[in-house]
Amino acid sequence: MTAVLGIFSFLKLGIVDVLDIVMVAVIIFLVFRWIRGSSAMNIFMALILFLVIQVVVTALGMKMMSAIMNTLLDVGVLALLIIFQPEIRHGLNRLGSNSAIYRKGAALVNRVLGVKASKMDTSAVNEITEACRMMSRDMTGALIVISHSNSLEYIIETGDKIDAAVSRRLIRNLFFKNSPLHDGAIIISGNRIVAARCTLPITQRADVPANLGMRHKAAIGISEETDADVIVVSEQSGKISFVRRGVLTTIGNLNELKLMLGSSDAEKEQGGTA
Repeated sequence: MTAVLGIFSFLKLGIVDVLDIVMVAVIIFLVFRWIRGSSAMNIFMALILFLVIQVVVTALGMKMMSAIMNTLLDVGVLALLIIFQPEIRHGLNRLGSNSAIYRKGAALVNRVLGVKASKMDTSAVNEITEACRMMSRDMTGALIVISHSNSLEYIIETGDKIDAAVSRRLIRNLFFKNSPLHDGAIIISGNRIVAARCTLPITQRADVPANLGMRHKAAIGISEETDADVIVVSEQSGKISFVRRGVLTTIGNLNELKLMLGSSDAEKEQGGTA
């Protein structure tokens, strides 16, 4: 045992060093859990191997090998950030949106900067609910995203910008199955339809019921990343669903949908903790 310890006698560990190792181990564990099963896993494992080698060669005083490993690590991390930029952005968005501390901090910053959440008036709410009623009756699939404080610009960029007043006829025409803009989501901000045919992130949750289609999974996905509310009309059943903070609620009648759309910020926070 003494002989084995003598091999590592060059390592002089103090309390700070042990704490440093523990913190790095925790970070590696959290990243591992985050990307487990994804295509980034192989690159991450290669970086961990390079990191271990870099620590060893640095401790042994091998200057050339240490310089080479430092270069490989720098390039590897940069490649990871570039290649998996969308996944990293979505993960950070989900982490922030699911944190109560973040939401309260964001609300305080928005209040200081004078940034106000987009709000719809009663007429816009009525137009949306009536359009949903008609599409439910006609078995027309729909995906409607209603933005609030969080920016949805990166979602809007995936579709076609419109900038038109909210109206039941326009919403129905956009989701008409022969329309070139029917595939994807429409984004509503305030009383305006700002974009159509937008692509939404799909939730990675494993507890989503198997009977829910891609529209519902996309609705849950965007509501997990942002404070946006989402309305889904099922093409198969005609049922209307409302999604807020990752929680899906089946709508029984139009009055219930109107109440959900017009609910206060306090009620939204309750919806997020349901």
